[in-house]
Amino acid sequence: METFSLSNIDIGIMIAYAILIILYGLYHAKRKSSEDYFLAGRSMTWFVVGISLFAANISSSTLVGLASDAFNSNVHVFNYEWFAVVVLVFFAIFFLPFYLKSRVYTMPEFLERRYDARSRYYFSFITVVGNILIDTAGGLYVGNIILKIIFPELDSTVIIIILAFAAAAYTIPGGLNSVIQTEVIQAILLIIGSILLTYFAFSQVGGWSGMVAALNEMHAAGQTPLNAQDSMSLVRGSDDEFMPWTGLLLGVPILGFYFWANNQFMVQRVLGAKTLNHGRWGALFAGLLKLPVIFIMVIPGLLALILFKDLDLSFLNYQLPDGRGVCTNLADCPNMTYPVLLFKLLPTGILGLVLAGLLAAMMSSASATFNSASTLITMDFVKKFRPELTSQQLVRAGQISTLVLVVLASLWAPQIERFGSLFQYLQIVLSFIAPPVVAVFILGLFWKRASATGAFAALMAGFVFGVFMIFANVYGFAKSLTDIHFLHMTFILCVLCMLVHIVVSLMTPAPREEQIANYTWSPRLFKEETEELSSLPWYLNYRYQAVILLIVTTILVGYFW
Repeated sequence: METFSLSNIDIGIMIAYAILIILYGLYHAKRKSSEDYFLAGRSMTWFVVGISLFAANISSSTLVGLASDAFNSNVHVFNYEWFAVVVLVFFAIFFLPFYLKSRVYTMPEFLERRYDARSRYYFSFITVVGNILIDTAGGLYVGNIILKIIFPELDSTVIIIILAFAAAAYTIPGGLNSVIQTEVIQAILLIIGSILLTYFAFSQVGGWSGMVAALNEMHAAGQTPLNAQDSMSLVRGSDDEFMPWTGLLLGVPILGFYFWANNQFMVQRVLGAKTLNHGRWGALFAGLLKLPVIFIMVIPGLLALILFKDLDLSFLNYQLPDGRGVCTNLADCPNMTYPVLLFKLLPTGILGLVLAGLLAAMMSSASATFNSASTLITMDFVKKFRPELTSQQLVRAGQISTLVLVVLASLWAPQIERFGSLFQYLQIVLSFIAPPVVAVFILGLFWKRASATGAFAALMAGFVFGVFMIFANVYGFAKSLTDIHFLHMTFILCVLCMLVHIVVSLMTPAPREEQIANYTWSPRLFKEETEELSSLPWYLNYRYQAVILLIVTTILVGYFW
C-alpha cells in the first residue's frame, strides 16, 4: 500500500528549522515604541518591502490553492497573480503617496481622515474579521493538511492549536519587524523549493513537450475535459464556471484592489517603508515576483493531473466533509495536490527543508495577520477609547489582542474543508468583503464631493447585502442571485455601493476643505511629482520601472492567452 513518510533526516531538518526561525524572529523584535512594534520603525528598504509583500501573498494557503485549482484544469487561477501587477502599479501611483505622507498606522485611520470615525470603525471591524476568516484560518488549514499526512494519529484541532501558538511565539513579543524578517527567509526558501519541485515534476513527464503531449492524450481518451492548449489558457469563455472572461475583466480588479491597496494585512508592510520611493520600488518588486508564479506554483498542479490523477490516497483516511466518506484520490480532495507533489517527487533532505519552509510560511502568514489585526484593534479601538495609554501600554494591548485572535482563528480553521477548494473559499469570502470598501476608497480619492455620510451608507449597504448573500448561499434561497458567478456579483455589489455613495453624498453636506486638499488626488500632484522625480536617473524613476513591468506582464499574459 502507498504511504507517505518522512525520514529521520527530514524530521530533524523540520524541527531545527522551526526552532531557528522562531529564534530569528525574536532576535529581530522591535517593541520600544508603538511605531517600532506595529510598523517596524518605518525603516524597511525596498527589497524587504517587496519580498515581504510577496511572501505574505504567496503563503502556504495560496500555494496549496493554486496547485489544487490547476489540478482541476483551472490554470487561469493565475489571473489573480498577474493582475496584481496592474493593481500595484495603480497603488504606487495614486494611493501610496497619501498613505505614507499621512503617516497613518492603519487603513481605517486613513479612511477616518478622508471621511469620519463611523467608516473607520466599520472598516477596522470588517478587516479584522476578514483577516481571521481568510488569511489566518486558511494558513492554519494548510498546516493541518501537511501535518495530518505526517502524523495521521493527531487530531486536527490539536494540530491547528499547536501551529497557531507557534506562529504567535515570535509575533506577540516581536511585532511587525519580526514578522517581516522571517517572511524574507520564508519567501526565498519557498521560491527555491517551488523551482526544485517544478524541475522534478517536469523530469517525470519529459519536459514541456512531454506535458503537452500527455495532456492531449488524456483529453483524447476522455480523462480530462480540456486539451493542452485550452488547459493552459488564461482567458476562458463567458460560461466558464471558475473564471469567465467577464469575471476577469470586472471582478478580479476589485478583489485585487482590495487585497493590495486597502487590506491592512498587505499595506502595513508598505507603511513601514523608510521613504516613499522605497515603498514604490518595493510594491513594483512584489509585482515582478508574481510573474514566475505560473511556472513554479501553478503548472506543477497541472503536472500532478498527469502524474498522480489515479494515485490511491485511501491510506490517509482523510475524511471528506458532509459525510462523503474517505478521500480515495486527488479528484476527491484536490487540496491534497501540493502535499502529494512534495512527498512523491522531492528526495530526502530537500523534502524536509521544503516542508519546513511551507509550514514556516504558514506560521509567517498567520503571524502577519495576527500582527495586522492586533494593530487595527489597538490603534483603531483601544487608543481611541483610552487615549491616555502610553506607547508601551499600547504594545501590551496589541500583544493581548494577538492572543485572542490566535484562539478565534484556531476555532474557525477546521470549517474551511466544507467549501471544497481552498482558493474558492478564499475568493468567495473576499468577494463579499471587498466591494463596499473598494467603492469607498476609489470615490474618496478621485471625487471631491464624496461625503462621510455617503461613505458610511455605502459600507452599510454592502454589509447588509453581503450578509444576505452568505445566508442565501448557506440556506439555499434567492437562487436567482446565488447562481450569479461570484466575480460578477463582486462587480455588481461594487457598482451598487458606488451608486449609494454618490446619491447619499449629493444629498448630504460636502466634506471639509482639509479632507479634500490632503486626501484627494488631483493633476497638480502629478505635476509636482514629475518635478521631484526629474533629479533621479531613469532606472530609479518608478514610472519607468512600472512601464517596463507592465510590458513584461503583457508579453507573459499574451503567451498564455
